[in-house]
Amino acid sequence: MPERQYIPVDCSSALNKLKRKVPYEWDLNIYRGCEHGCKYCYAIYSHDYLKDGAFFDRVYVKQNILEHLEKELRSPSWKRDIVNIGGVTDSYQPIEQEYQLMPEILKLLIKYKTPAIISTKSDLILRDYDLIDRLSRITYINVAATVTTMDESVRQQLEPNGCESVKRFAMLKEFRKTNASVGLHVMPIVPYLTDTEENIDSLFACAKDSNVHYALPGTLYLRGKTRPYFLEFIKTDYPQIYEQMCELYKKGGAGKEYKDVLYERVNRLRKKYNLSGSYTIAIKEKMYREPDLFSGM
Repeated sequence: MPERQYIPVDCSSALNKLKRKVPYEWDLNIYRGCEHGCKYCYAIYSHDYLKDGAFFDRVYVKQNILEHLEKELRSPSWKRDIVNIGGVTDSYQPIEQEYQLMPEILKLLIKYKTPAIISTKSDLILRDYDLIDRLSRITYINVAATVTTMDESVRQQLEPNGCESVKRFAMLKEFRKTNASVGLHVMPIVPYLTDTEENIDSLFACAKDSNVHYALPGTLYLRGKTRPYFLEFIKTDYPQIYEQMCELYKKGGAGKEYKDVLYERVNRLRKKYNLSGSYTIAIKEKMYREPDLFSGM
């Protein structure tokens, strides 16, 4: 196993404008590459732009991102749109303990009253609890945990450097004490591995216990470099489902027949625990209400 490297780089901008506008049109990624090592990671391709194939072993740190972010947020043209933080790589991956960029990012969001969405597989985000609490009393902030399974042995195989699933739910429970919107992302649901009645029921039971605002599922897609990487993992670690997986994923996504059965299960179990499937409700409530409702909070 190669030794992991951390490489400082300069970026030309902090915010990346997306083609879509709903529910957000801006991405902010403070790192390139990710230590979590998720076998299903869709972003492996992103290192191609750096002519570097070691997505999990070489993490690039955008050392001047704070300077660019402040310049962009203070611009008269900035409309305080929602910023999605960590859409490509987790902002709270282990190296964040050393660089501590997120506290400064959050301070800028507070300063310029900019709403944001943060999704993570780490409870390191609790370090910044006070800053996120403060931001939640100024504008919309969403904190979401991506959790794929409650079986720790499977979790360790799928996401070797993420924190335990129970810790992610404990983190959500803590942030529920703030004014933040809090959600569970069950993404991706891996066929024949994490799509069982027992696993999804356990995830939604924990979500209910954590009092999340919503629970959002997503199926597994295998495209580009992710496909051979993931299938090789399945062949090595779960050979008993390898042929089924290859048959199901002749294309980038599973077929309609599989999805229909899966989402019947997901929707039934989500209803069992009375969990919302909409993350936009909180956006509408917190983004478009009268600004003076935030005063004094």
